[in-house]
Amino acid sequence: MGKKFTAQHFLNRELGQLEFNQRVLAQAADVSIPLLERLKYLCIVSSNLDEFFEIRVAGLKEKIKLDSHATDADGMTAPQTFKVVCERAHTLIEQQYQLFNNDITPALAKQGVKFLRRTHWNEAQRAWVKAFFFREVMPVLTPIGLDPSHPFPRVLNKSLNFAVELQGKDAFGRNSARAIVQAPRVLPRTIAMPPDISGCPHGFVFLSSILHAHVDELFAGMEVLGCFQFRVTRNSNLFVDDEEVKNLRLSLQGELPQRNFGDAVRLEIADDCSPQIEAMLRKEFNLSDADIYRVHGPVNLVRLMQIPSLVERDDLKFPSFVPNVPSMLQKKGADMFKAIRKGDILLHHPFQSFKPVIDFIQQAANDPEVVAIKQTVYRTGVDSALMEALIAAASHGKEVTVVVELLARFDEEANINWANKLEEVGAHVVYGVVGHKTHAKMLMVVRREEGKLRRYVHLGTGNYHPRTARLYTDFGLFTCHEGICADVNEVFSQLTSLGKVRTLNHLWQSPFSLHTQVLQAIRNEMALAKAGKRGHIIAKMNALLEPETINALYEASQAGVKIELVVRGVCALRPGVAGLSENIQVRSIIGQFLEHSRIFYFRNELKHDVYLASADWMDRNFFRRIEVCFPVLDKKLKSRVLEEGLKVYLRDNCQAWEMDGEGAYKRKISRRAELVCAQRQLLETLSKRHAEVVIAKENAPSELPKAEELPPETPVSK
Repeated sequence: MGKKFTAQHFLNRELGQLEFNQRVLAQAADVSIPLLERLKYLCIVSSNLDEFFEIRVAGLKEKIKLDSHATDADGMTAPQTFKVVCERAHTLIEQQYQLFNNDITPALAKQGVKFLRRTHWNEAQRAWVKAFFFREVMPVLTPIGLDPSHPFPRVLNKSLNFAVELQGKDAFGRNSARAIVQAPRVLPRTIAMPPDISGCPHGFVFLSSILHAHVDELFAGMEVLGCFQFRVTRNSNLFVDDEEVKNLRLSLQGELPQRNFGDAVRLEIADDCSPQIEAMLRKEFNLSDADIYRVHGPVNLVRLMQIPSLVERDDLKFPSFVPNVPSMLQKKGADMFKAIRKGDILLHHPFQSFKPVIDFIQQAANDPEVVAIKQTVYRTGVDSALMEALIAAASHGKEVTVVVELLARFDEEANINWANKLEEVGAHVVYGVVGHKTHAKMLMVVRREEGKLRRYVHLGTGNYHPRTARLYTDFGLFTCHEGICADVNEVFSQLTSLGKVRTLNHLWQSPFSLHTQVLQAIRNEMALAKAGKRGHIIAKMNALLEPETINALYEASQAGVKIELVVRGVCALRPGVAGLSENIQVRSIIGQFLEHSRIFYFRNELKHDVYLASADWMDRNFFRRIEVCFPVLDKKLKSRVLEEGLKVYLRDNCQAWEMDGEGAYKRKISRRAELVCAQRQLLETLSKRHAEVVIAKENAPSELPKAEELPPETPVSK
C-alpha cells in the first residue's frame, strides 16, 4: 500500500458533474457549431440535469437524512455539497435559459425556424391554435379543482403541469380558488404550425402556450386569474433488497411504477408564478427554497430535442456521413467466422459501422454449425436486431444464453420485456449476480468445425445498441484467440452457475482482479521510473473517482511517470499540483459524438500494453459490477487503438478542455495555423462521406438516447 493523501487532494463528484454540463453548455454557445446542433446541446444539458437531480441530488438528500456529518473522499459533508450544488445548478440553469432566449431562439428565427409565442399570434394563428385545442387537447385533459373532496393529484416525475388560480363559483356553488391541470404525455410538447399560417418555413407552438391561451375553456363561468406551468423531478433510485428479493424480475416489475412517484427533489416553475402558487407547490412537495428553479421559458427544454428532426435544413446540422466497414467484411454475405479466423478485427464506432456485429449474430443464428450463443445485455433499446437474432437462434434450437442486466438504469422495463420474449422461445435467461450489475460487453459463439468446437467472441467498450453505436465512440474486437475465448467462457460460467473464481489469463475482471491489475500496472510504471527508465501512462475513460487509484497515480507522478488522462466527465484527481501531480495532465473532449470508450495504455518497457474496457475507474466499476478489461494483442490493431483512441485526442486543439488543479476547465484553443479536431479527423479517415440527405436522416435519431451515467446516455450525456 502506498501513502495516503488527504481530502484536499480530491475533487467533489457532484460539482464535477455540473462542471461537465458547463462544458456541454459551451457547445450550445459555440457559433462555429451548426445552429440546430447547438439547440441539441442545450437540450442535452436539460436531460443531463434531470438525471443529475433524479440520482445524485436525490442521493445527497438521502445522505442528509441518514448522517449529515459523514464526509466523502473530498472531505465535504452531504449538507455542504448540497448547498454548493444548488448554487451552481441555479447559475447553470439561468445561463441555459439566457442562451436559449437571447441567442439560439433569435438565431433560429432568422433561419425561418420560429417558436411562436402567444403574445405575438395574429388572428389566423389564434384561430388555428383554437381549433387545435378543441380538436386535440381539450378532449384528453382532466382539470382537478382543489377542495376537500378533490385533493392535490399525484404528479408524475418530470411531467408538464399547470397550477391555475380562479375566482368565482362553479356549477355546484363551490368557491374553489385553485386547480391543477396535468398535460398527458400522449400530447406533443411542441406542435408544428402549417407554413401558410405560421408565416415561416418552420413555425412551432408550445403546448404550454396553447393551454395558457385556452385554459378558461376548462372552467366555464369562472375567471382565470393566473395559469403557471410547473414540473417536478423525483427521486428515481430503485430500491431492491438484495437479501430479501427472491425473483429479481418480479421485484423490479413491482418497483418500477413507483419510480414516477418518488420523493420530490426539484420544482421547476414559470418565472411569473405567483408567490401564493409557489408556496402551495413548495409545501405540497415538501421542498425548500433552494429546490425551486424559476425558468423563463418552457420548463422542459428536453422536449425540444425533436425540433432538428422536424426541420429539413442540412446546412444547420452536422454533415452527414456513412460509417465504413472493414475491407475484409465489405463483400456482401462475407463469412464472419472465416474473416475472424484470418485475424482479429477491430471496429471503431461510430466511424466504422456497427453492422458487422449484427451480421455476426445473425449469421450465428442461421448457421447450422453453430451450437451455442452467449451474450450479455446491458442496454440494447426497445427495437433491436441483435435481440431478434437471439430469439431466432433459440427458435432454431440453438443453445442461447443471455445475461440480462435488469437494473440498467432507465432501461429496466425494456430489458424485462426482452427477457420475457427470450424465455418464451426457450433461451436461458439469467440476471447475473444479485448485488453486482453485469456491465461487461461480451458475445460468444460456439461453432462445430472439423469435428471440434471453436469459440468466437466479440468484446466491446460500449453497449449492444445499434442506435447509440451511431452516436457514441466505442471500440469492439472480434477474436477467436483461444486464451481470450477461454477467459470469456469462464466469465459466462461465473454469471450462470456457482463455484469459486478461477484465474483468468488475459482478461482483467471486476470485482475480482481489475482494480488490483490496474494498480499493479500503474505501480510497475512507477518502479520503472524510479529505476531511471521511462514510465508513461495514457488512459481514456468517462469518469475517474476511485481514491486508491488516484493515490497510485499521484505516487507515479511523483516518481516521474508521465500521465496523460482523457476523462470525458467527472474527475476527482487534481492535475498539475506542485509536489503532488506535476506530471499529470487531464483533458476532456466534448464533440459531435459522446466519448465513451475506455482505453488504458502502459508503456511497460516498450511492450506498449493496450487494454480496452467496459469499466471506468470508479468504485462501482471496480467493486460492485461485473466488468471486463481485455488486451489488444495484434500489433497493427494495437497501433490503431493508440492512434485513433488516444494520440489524436491528445493532439486535439478544437474540442479539448484542459483541467486545472481546482477542477476548472479551460478550452484548448490553438493559435497555430493547423487545427486538430479528433472526431472530425477520424470521420475523414475512417468513414465514408456522403452528401445524400437520406443518409443524414439515417444517422440522426429523433429521440434522446439514455445515458449511462449521466446523462441520458446522448452525444455528450452520460
